[in-house]
Amino acid sequence: MNKLQGLRGSIVALVTPFHADGTVNFEELRRLVDRQIENGTDAILTLGTTGESSTMTHEEDDETLRCVIETTAGRVPVIAGTGSNCTETMLEKSQRAERMGADGLLLITPYYNKANAEGMYRHFATVADAVNIPSILYNVPGRTSCAISPAVLERLCGHPNIAGIKEASGDMGYAMKIAHCIGPDFALWCGNDDITIPLLSIGGSGVISVWANIMPRECHEMVMDYLEGRQEKAVATAVKYLDLMNGLFMEVNPIPVKTALNMMGWQAGPFRLPLAEMSGEHQAALRALLEKAGLLA
Repeated sequence: MNKLQGLRGSIVALVTPFHADGTVNFEELRRLVDRQIENGTDAILTLGTTGESSTMTHEEDDETLRCVIETTAGRVPVIAGTGSNCTETMLEKSQRAERMGADGLLLITPYYNKANAEGMYRHFATVADAVNIPSILYNVPGRTSCAISPAVLERLCGHPNIAGIKEASGDMGYAMKIAHCIGPDFALWCGNDDITIPLLSIGGSGVISVWANIMPRECHEMVMDYLEGRQEKAVATAVKYLDLMNGLFMEVNPIPVKTALNMMGWQAGPFRLPLAEMSGEHQAALRALLEKAGLLA
């Protein structure tokens, strides 16, 4: 069963909480998952960029995914970030995630080594051909220094195991060029909180959100308001919280969002190097944004 087909709303790009010694805090992870589901989040993405998977071992990835799947208990779909710049590694991680019970996969473009057009196509098709759960492609050239060209996406969007794209370039021109690929079996997901409304306006299904970590209910309701015809209300929500959404990127993600959760009383914990604590100036600015949004006591 394809649990991503027809899915709409807010998918949280979930943080991975750590103890002070840097190990995964599974007790807090379970609390964060429950909070998301209780506040209307429509699906959970674990082990993405926001989840710091790039500094976690494969064993930690497996343990984290297992914890999220068990805690979710089928209440919402679970998507596993299994991407790599090595196609063979991505394939192995994806097949393992499928065996563990993930409902879908998030597959990133091959960063660092990049790829030519044919290599980009095969990078994704290799995994999609080998699994029986849907994949979402992840286009984020600001991090990877490469993008999925419209021509390559046109080849991939008809694959039965490719369910959509997380579009995080921030380039509305690119989004318009690929909008014709959207259909019943291929969804467009916004990967930048600040332009969720514009992407919904061209047929997007929702957002894969960093902001949802701290305001899950509002993120879900904003998307559903727009999709269900309450566009004016959705736009008002987006405008109201735009400064906060942008503030979550005043330093590289996920530093600000984990810091925000810690300020709010959650135990998101520290970061793994090469990520480090926010500057004092930025912490003060972030705290002011959280206070303005009514998120601090």
